Amino acid sequence: MSNKIKFLWDFRGPNSLKIAEHHCVHLREYATKEKLDYHQIEKQIISEMYTIAYLIIDKKDMDLHRKLLQPHRGQIVK
Repeated sequence: MSNKIKFLWDFRGPNSLKIAEHHCVHLREYATKEKLDYHQIEKQIISEMYTIAYLIIDKKDMDLHRKLLQPHRGQIVK
């Protein structure tokens, strides 16, 4: 089983949910264009004013896509 990386983008403010949803659309478009095998692209509502968009990929693909996508932060997924 390979390690996975979760790229995260933070959105704050009253429109954070809509912005995160739209960001997920662009992440799916990117994955299709780049033929990126991903595990999950989703949003997570933290509060009314804070939503996260995230992409989970295999660690082996991290370096290239981190440079291109410029996530706000990342986490190792077990």
